[in-house]
Amino acid sequence: MERSHLRQPIERRHTFYQGRVQGVGFRYTARHIARRYQVSGYVRNLPDGRVELVAEGAPEELDRFFAEIRNEMAGFIRHEDVTRLPATGNFTGFEIRY
Repeated sequence: MERSHLRQPIERRHTFYQGRVQGVGFRYTARHIARRYQVSGYVRNLPDGRVELVAEGAPEELDRFFAEIRNEMAGFIRHEDVTRLPATGNFTGFEIRY
C-alpha cells in the first residue's frame, strides 16, 4: 500500500553561525543533539571562523532541533544566518564533516 501521502514534507535549512563557535565543541554538540531528532545533514567548521550546519527534516522537527542548538550554545553564537530551501533527500544521517 502506498503510504507517501502520510509523510510530512521536509525542508532543508542551511545555517551559518558566527561568534566564538569554533574550538568550543559546537560540532560535537550539534551531532549529539541531532541524534534526538529526525533530522539529517552535517555540520562543519569553515576557514573564516564560522560553523556551517545543513539539516533536513520536517519543519517542526527542525524548529526543535535548532532551538536546542541555540539554547545549548547561546553563550557562543553571536549571529545565525538561516536559508530555507527545498530538501534534497541526499543525507542518510547527521555527521561532522572535516
